[in-house]
Order: sequence, then structure tokens, then C-alpha cells
Amino acid sequence: MTSLRSPLGHARGLGSAKEGVAHWWAQRLTAVALVPLCLWFVISVIRLAGADLPVLQGWLASPGNAALMVLLILAVFHHAQLGLQVVIEDYVHCEAKKIVGIVAVKFLAAVLAVFLVLSVIKIGFGV
Repeated sequence: MTSLRSPLGHARGLGSAKEGVAHWWAQRLTAVALVPLCLWFVISVIRLAGADLPVLQGWLASPGNAALMVLLILAVFHHAQLGLQVVIEDYVHCEAKKIVGIVAVKFLAAVLAVFLVLSVIKIGFGV
């Protein structure tokens, strides 16, 4: 059945999803957090160039370096997940594929982040 209402008429009164602002802020905050974390990481990698495994383990055993590495991992994967979610929402038009894609991206980001955090703990603290 076709309707004589305009698209604006359909949209009026529906309100917003009220999720866009939180998503936008999370994306911006992770981007801002990644600037100093990436600078720290690049400087650290340059300073550790040519180091052997015991030196790397000693560096990563420092609570400050381990904490910054975990923050970097979490920020990178959360930021990437937020960005990929926006791409999927904008360019995948089939609702089922959109949901599957978003769930897959979130799951993969979580699995990889947990794997890397556990790797930092294992390398740095020998657990």
C-alpha cells in the first residue's frame, strides 16, 4: 500500500536513536588518546631497536610501560571497531548483513584485544 505522506511526514515524531552522540564522542576520545600513546610507542620502538628478548621483557615488565601498552591496545581496537561500525552502517544496506557485520567486527576486536593484552602480561611478567 502506498502512502501519500512525504518522507518528512514519515520521519516527524520518530525522534532520534540517541546513540549517535555517544558513538561520536567515543570515536573522538579514542582518537585523541591514540596521539600520545602512538608517539610513546614509536619512540619506545626506536629506543628498543636491535634489543634482544630479555631487554624487551625487562622493558615490558615495568608497570608504566605495561600499562601504556595495554591502554594502546584497548584504544586501537575500540577506535577501529567504532570506525568499522560506521562504515558498515553507512554502506551495507541489507539489515541482516549489517547486524552480522557489526557483531563480527565487535567480536573480532574483542578477541584480538584480549589476545594482545594477555601477550603483554605473558611477555612482561612471565605468567
